[in-house]
Formats: sequence, C-alpha cells, structure tokens
Amino acid sequence: MSTPAGDKVFSGSVPQLYEELMVPMIFAPYARDLALRVLKRGSAGSATVLEIAAGTGVVTRELADRLPPSVAIVATDLNQPMLDLAARIGTSRPVTWQQANAMQLPFPDASFDAVVCQFGVMFFPDRPRAYAQARRVLKPGGAFIFNTWDRIELNELTDAVQGAVIDLYPEHPPRFMARTPHGYFDPQVIRDDLAHAGFRAPAIITTLPARGRATSARNVARAICQGTPMRDEIEALGPGELARATDAAEAAVARRLGSGAIEGPISALVVEVSSEG
Repeated sequence: MSTPAGDKVFSGSVPQLYEELMVPMIFAPYARDLALRVLKRGSAGSATVLEIAAGTGVVTRELADRLPPSVAIVATDLNQPMLDLAARIGTSRPVTWQQANAMQLPFPDASFDAVVCQFGVMFFPDRPRAYAQARRVLKPGGAFIFNTWDRIELNELTDAVQGAVIDLYPEHPPRFMARTPHGYFDPQVIRDDLAHAGFRAPAIITTLPARGRATSARNVARAICQGTPMRDEIEALGPGELARATDAAEAAVARRLGSGAIEGPISALVVEVSSEG
C-alpha cells in the first residue's frame, strides 16, 4: 500500500521540532539499539555502512560514536532539510551526507557491508522496491537492519495525541500517525515484502518495548502535532487549527498520563536480514 505524498514531506519548521522534541521522546533508545546491532553483526570491521532515511541524524550520531573510525558512514535522506539539520548538528567524526531516494539508490552494486534504516520504511511508497535496492547495494552476506513502529495502541504517547485530533475533527480526522508511522507492524507482511525484494535468508524480527519520555504533556502535543507531517493535515483544516489541535492533544495527554513529566510505553519491531552469500 502506498502512502500519501504529503506523508513523506518534512520541511519548514518540522525538522527542528522533530529533532528537539521527537528524537529525545521516542527515537533515542531505538537509535542506540540499531547502532549496537550493527556493531554486533560484525560491521565494526566493515569498510562502509549506509544509512537510509537518516532524518536529523540520531542514528548517524550513534553509529559515528560506536563504530571504529575506519568504518565509513554514508547517511542519506529524501528530505534535504532534514539532512541539512543533521549536518549542522554534526557527528563525533566525519560522515558523508547525501540526498538520496531509497527507491533508486545512487550507489554501485555490492558496495556496503550494512544498510541501516530507523523508522523510515513506513514512508517508502513501494517497500519491496526499496528493499531490493538495499539488497542490491549490500555485499554478499551483508546485513539490512531496520525498525518500524508497532501498532499505535502499544505506543501510548502517540495514541493519546492521535485519538485527540480524531475526536476534534470527526468529519476530516488527521490520521497521519496511525496511517503511516504506525501502519506497518505485521511481521508476515514485512517478511513477504523482503521475500519479494529477493532476500532469501530468514528475517529475524524482534518486538522491542521501551519507554517514551517528555518533560510535559505540552511537548508531547507539540512534537506530534507540529513536528511531523500531521502538521500539514491539521493546517489544511483552517487558520488557527494547529494551535487548537495542539491544545486538545495536550489536554488528552495530561488526562491520560499527567501534566508533569510524561512517561509511557512505546513499542517497535526490529528487523535483521542478511543478503545471500
């Protein structure tokens, strides 16, 4: 199933809010996990690691910190504003930042020892095609490691915000979070997509729970309403609706999780698959 074109656009003020609020709230623990999995799979001795859908660089920074300096890291994203912010934040050692479309990676066959993607596969309009590109650029025996959000009901912070905006706009509910970030959680669908892409090795799929944290209900609401493409859906409903939706989401989060520092369960699937040797 393809995703609406607007669901893939991270521009304007979204990248900064994404980095400031979304990354520490829900992305950071999974970024550490992915970097450690790359290290564990033996890519510490690899020549090159490719990251696709790198966003503002949370995984890139973890890879730069944990992999030996001899490992070259190439970090790519479709959205140049996200990469621009990632480059400004920087890494502990040099990496190569490059705009690239996961549907058509601009790299030679068999040129990477690992391909990594954090919470990006949900946005690909044709996942088997993107996975086939990852397989193409992997060296024989290389690893494709990615994660995707579990069903939204298991991610309490996001679920509270999504529910609030649906209730606020019953006739035209903004469903971005449920539709795209939390719309790709069936392990069998993931296995089928990988098989259609030509991966023959069995995929290891792990459900990984964690805790999402924010300093306030307000920041949870701002993160999701204003720091994701849901913002465009809400703003399309009329002037002033972004502020109205953010206020409603804040109230819903506070009712559910409290008005002080916020903590709630989050869950993701982590997928590891090897290219054939």
